[in-house]
Amino acid sequence: MSEPTNLPPCGLYRTTAAIGDIPTGRLVYFHNHGNPGPGVYFPESWTTNRAKFSPQGTTVPKDWNGKGLMPLPPEGFYRVLSPFHCCEKKCVQFQPDAFVQLGYNGAGKALMFVPEIATGMIDVPERGTFVDDEALVNLAPLQLAERKQEAGAAGPGGLTLPRGIIVH
Repeated sequence: MSEPTNLPPCGLYRTTAAIGDIPTGRLVYFHNHGNPGPGVYFPESWTTNRAKFSPQGTTVPKDWNGKGLMPLPPEGFYRVLSPFHCCEKKCVQFQPDAFVQLGYNGAGKALMFVPEIATGMIDVPERGTFVDDEALVNLAPLQLAERKQEAGAAGPGGLTLPRGIIVH
């Protein structure tokens, strides 16, 4: 039997059907290449609301047709384009131009975090609000320069802002 063809691109997905021994409703990172073949990787931990995926994956069955994976927008920082509520209950409303962070839980359910500026840094909270999949079209990814934080520099979850004003 040959390798699977017409595979989805590498990226974040939620399983919508069992794929071999992999159950429905799991956050996975899919690689469409690799050794010994295409496979899925589970998150093993989270740092600043971003999943760290295991280096050990599970190859997909040889006869797999690429179905059973729902693509998810990448984790990261976004700008809200249009107002939307988190869910049908309308617990939280997100306003246009708000700065938010998108993350996921282990079931691949979207979580929205609202960073705040506090004492010279952007504080990224550890708790977020579940958001329905349909709301994610209201987000635009931001290009935000990030660097690895030195131990104790900004505390957990914070991004340090530069000191002073730079005029060009």
